[in-house]
Amino acid sequence: MLKISNLDVFYGNIQALWKVSLEVNEGELVVVIGANGAGKTTLLRAISGLVHVASGTIEFLGERIDGLPPYKIVSKGIVQVPEGRKLFPFMTVQENLELGAYTPEARKEKDETLKLVYEIFPVLKERKNQRAGTLSGGEQQMLAMGRALMSKPKLFLLDEPSLGLAPIVVEKVFDVVKELNRRGMTILLVEQNVERALEIAHRGYVLEVGRIVLKGRSDELIKNEQVRKAYLGI
Repeated sequence: MLKISNLDVFYGNIQALWKVSLEVNEGELVVVIGANGAGKTTLLRAISGLVHVASGTIEFLGERIDGLPPYKIVSKGIVQVPEGRKLFPFMTVQENLELGAYTPEARKEKDETLKLVYEIFPVLKERKNQRAGTLSGGEQQMLAMGRALMSKPKLFLLDEPSLGLAPIVVEKVFDVVKELNRRGMTILLVEQNVERALEIAHRGYVLEVGRIVLKGRSDELIKNEQVRKAYLGI
């Protein structure tokens, strides 16, 4: 579904990604792990068209999308849940969700998709008339994910969904990610909670200082000595 080949990205004169290559197959849950500053968010932003690609290619469903503006990438079926959630705090939960049905195709099925989102996130239905800024951190993360689902994506990009959340809420977020994948959603997850992310993913990539240094099945990576020392403290 997604194929990235030899991707280079710069911020000014500083190179953030070096010859990054990865693939995500339809129906997979793939995780990219790495320390702060490794280039994980830059990778997602490149896929979404939010940063300029200096060289290399990004293909989605066999079509090159590097160089396309973000709104065209969304219309092709890629949606990103950004780190920090980026909600509209003074709008209600339902208003935030309805804004997610941005594309003409999504608007046609807005009511049906809204029912599905409320089924997956019952707390959002309870809070639908509440302003987004008054929700707890965990509820805001659910809302950000629900808003992204409203666009009926084919590929779901998740950037650090567990960031800043209490452990019990982190478990709930990971359970939802796993459930979305079980329902057929293809997901590329960027996450610092390495152990939990590898537990739910099919495959993983390790990004260090802008370079892919390891890749493989999640069960292999979680046993890898380098991963265990660097990220699991074992």
